Amino acid sequence: MKQDSKVRFAAHYRKSDGVPQSVMEHLEEVSALARSFAEKIGLPSFGELIGLLHDIGKYTNVFQTYLLSAVGKLNPDEDEYVNAKGMKGKIDHSSAGAQYVWELLQNKDHLRRIAGQIMSLCIASHHSGLMDCLSPDGMDVFSKRMAKSKDKTHLEEARIKIDASIQSHLNKLLALTSIEKELCQGLESLWCGEQSHEIHEFMLGLLVRFIFSALIDADRLNSADFENVTAASERYNGCYLEWGVLIGKLEAHLAGFKVGNQVDKIRSEISSSCLNFAFREKGIFQLTVPTGGGKTLASLRFALHHAKHRNMDRIIYVVPYTTIIDQNARVVRSIFENIEHQSVTSGKQIVLEHHSNLTPERDTWQSKILSENWDAPIVYTTAVQFLETLFAAGTRGARRMHHLANAVIIFDEIQTIPIRTVHLFNNAINFLVGQCKSTVVFCTATQPLLNEVDTRKGAVKLSVNHQIMPDIGKLFKDLRRVEVDDKRKAGGWSEDDVAEEAQQELEHLGSVLIIVNTKAQAREIYRRCKQITEGVFHLSTSMCPAHRINVLGKVKECLNPDNPKPVICVSTQLIEAGVDVDFGSVIRYLAGLDSIAQAAGRCNRNGLRPTGRVLVVNPTNENLDKLPDIRTAKEKAERILDEFRNDPAPFDHDLLSPSAMSRYYRYYFFDRAYEMTYPVTPHEVERNDSLFSLLSTNPLSVAAYSRNNNNQAPSISLRQSFKTAAEAFKVIDAPTEGVIVPYGEEGKRIIAELLSAAGQFEKKYDLLKEAQYYSVNMFPHEIVKLKEMRRLHKALEVSGIMYLDSQHYSNEFGASVEQVGLMETLIA
Repeated sequence: MKQDSKVRFAAHYRKSDGVPQSVMEHLEEVSALARSFAEKIGLPSFGELIGLLHDIGKYTNVFQTYLLSAVGKLNPDEDEYVNAKGMKGKIDHSSAGAQYVWELLQNKDHLRRIAGQIMSLCIASHHSGLMDCLSPDGMDVFSKRMAKSKDKTHLEEARIKIDASIQSHLNKLLALTSIEKELCQGLESLWCGEQSHEIHEFMLGLLVRFIFSALIDADRLNSADFENVTAASERYNGCYLEWGVLIGKLEAHLAGFKVGNQVDKIRSEISSSCLNFAFREKGIFQLTVPTGGGKTLASLRFALHHAKHRNMDRIIYVVPYTTIIDQNARVVRSIFENIEHQSVTSGKQIVLEHHSNLTPERDTWQSKILSENWDAPIVYTTAVQFLETLFAAGTRGARRMHHLANAVIIFDEIQTIPIRTVHLFNNAINFLVGQCKSTVVFCTATQPLLNEVDTRKGAVKLSVNHQIMPDIGKLFKDLRRVEVDDKRKAGGWSEDDVAEEAQQELEHLGSVLIIVNTKAQAREIYRRCKQITEGVFHLSTSMCPAHRINVLGKVKECLNPDNPKPVICVSTQLIEAGVDVDFGSVIRYLAGLDSIAQAAGRCNRNGLRPTGRVLVVNPTNENLDKLPDIRTAKEKAERILDEFRNDPAPFDHDLLSPSAMSRYYRYYFFDRAYEMTYPVTPHEVERNDSLFSLLSTNPLSVAAYSRNNNNQAPSISLRQSFKTAAEAFKVIDAPTEGVIVPYGEEGKRIIAELLSAAGQFEKKYDLLKEAQYYSVNMFPHEIVKLKEMRRLHKALEVSGIMYLDSQHYSNEFGASVEQVGLMETLIA
């Protein structure tokens, strides 16, 4: 075999120059990285050991022959040559390391047996995502994998050929008692307090995923950095600017604010409370502030000071909509922009935005370079990305999990967490704070009762004195700037009724925001309003972020108090969470009380009027069958509105008061408690079950095993169906796919440059970052239809990333399966 004379066993060959990375080099470097990542939760030896073992299956002739054939170092006419394309994915190099550690520890004491299964799981799964321990039909998948024929895993050959230095490192590590001590301490911390057995096992599963994350990220980073040295030099690797530098910039920015009215004064008090609270111990806290209270910078003030005081690694903002990322990240970046280019950081980003699903799914060299792992001091991401990091299938999201340790994690608009993920989410938050030493803050004007749900399945463990604001009731009264007018009527409101009401509100108050529940409603109301007045704008998630930012910019110009112009903005609910606009009047289609409160936050936001008007209307013939969350929330809000009409006193005479919101969530959560474990059906996992069950004690799979094995219990300690649960997990019912769109000259330029960037890894990386602002998430049925029409094209050949034909992107409505000409005819 034509191996490099200096390298007996290669892990990879660099595509650009054919230089090999030895297996020994790769294992040692991954081991060091994985150790540092796993050390965050007190399990450094676990990371070190799995890093050393994960690729020992590459010490075999079958793998080396495959690799040499794949990179062209064996000619097709040579006897040893194999068809590498045909064998891709068929050479098992991950089972050998898993079997190695399992054989050593499976017959030891209980703790070492658990340790052995954890490490074997991670090693065996490092190219596919965590495997099932038990499958839903009761098969012991883990034991079957560990018993795989040595002829297929080549373990004995690997034992013989492994480098002496690696073997010596392994021997020293396995001779120590550190693994047992680390796991003992970890389990003691994991299982402390009064918790159900189900939660114990669920937490153990999260610990497995964390260790898996440490291995995956170490492996992918080392591989990508070997392939591309420039990319390696541009990484932070956790070495950021001192928090004090960023604090100095923020405090200087805040010092420039002038207190012009009562609202400004209250915002300043909120900011001061966040500063004072930052010196608390780590924990789970709530920042309950009315909309328009200045949570963005106040929470950042808390986060920066808390991170400095507690020596934390990074700050992660988790938000529900990309619109909020667009706005908030831009505000924060503007504060730090002067130091992003200092020599200390070599021009690296202080603020990282990660909200796109443009990242390639296929695990190629390019995707390793292009994918994000949240290695930045301040990260803005979505709730979808956050939840996928913890629960989704594959390796792409899981690799980020270890970066959630020792972090300040701020959840903006926490009430938007999907109802079916509540128990999964709650247990994950408790794990991140209890085991990963992070601090979590729930920010919203409408706090959901995450701490009051079923404790047997997982309720958030709020810290003692968890409210950052000292007197929430007084704060809401002091910052009350609107009156909510319940305008529901028999028969409901037609589109013409709403448009006429908007025209009247425009005449009286000069600016109107109409928020509807569906994109179809938004288009229809926009069409009606365009017929009766000028200065009408449309917003929906069919528009890419750059498009929305552009439209919002025009809207804000009209709302400028120094030079106001009449304006009507028609939007889906994307505008009602965190978007900084200030209308005289808001018309809200009936939805959940939390949505009504968020909509109210776009009205008289800055207290420039004596009071603002929020009109709640019930649209006629509204079909929400495909939007069950909105439908149920709407029903509970109607109950609150009816009760308020009869007796407003229990609600402090304010529909948006904390007492009203608390009662609303009790109705909402009680009615949907059965959904909070993430129920699944036979279509998804072969039977009726829940992801909480599959990821904890997995009783139905255990029972199936027992039926198949003469009533014997499984011999393995961990029994979760990790892979099955992960494949069934979807944050939204219909998973979307990111598509790059040709919006404006920039969107077209990005597409053109991606098409011509073959082999230019750094350029592709930069272009995909830019493309996050020029992408739209589309549903599977839309993708299928557009592909059938040949209106979607590959932007990157190997990644599957697509771009949309310009005939299907409207300057008014964004992306659509309809041609732009057909859509605009409807408006004419």
